[in-house]
Amino acid sequence: MTAMDMGLALLRICLGLTMAAHGYGKLMRGGRIPGTAGWFDSIGMRPGLMHAWLAALTEVGAGVLFALGLFTPFAAAAFVSLMLVAAWTVHRSHGFFIAGNGWEYNLILAVGAVSIAVAGAGQFSLDHLIFGHDILTGWAGFVISAVLGAGAGVALLAAYYRPAKVAS
Repeated sequence: MTAMDMGLALLRICLGLTMAAHGYGKLMRGGRIPGTAGWFDSIGMRPGLMHAWLAALTEVGAGVLFALGLFTPFAAAAFVSLMLVAAWTVHRSHGFFIAGNGWEYNLILAVGAVSIAVAGAGQFSLDHLIFGHDILTGWAGFVISAVLGAGAGVALLAAYYRPAKVAS
């Protein structure tokens, strides 16, 4: 294993487990799925119950796949989609910095995931173990992770994002 493989593994595992923890929180902490569903309804992602389950399971699934380095560019696409929707629905009106509830964190997770998809998961990954090499890296990894991920996020917003009208 090279230093590059170790660096890719550390970043991939950190980002993946972070994403999985967010999904776990929606499933098992605080208000769990019912509370998350109510929150999704309140921010305009309707129906909230469907989006609570979709977000929680996608965060856990994509996070675990990404941490393991399995189907890495597709897991990265899920990161991009999740973070685009979160940035748009929750954080965009607060500016950039996370200290003010901005979209900085969403950007870091999405760009980190795309970067791993482009570079490849490295030798210390299930992609490498199962397929003998990283799968769909370079431009293919970019298109799958960034373009497919952004497209999925935009499609989800177009189909389901219905914020309440503000009375003037």
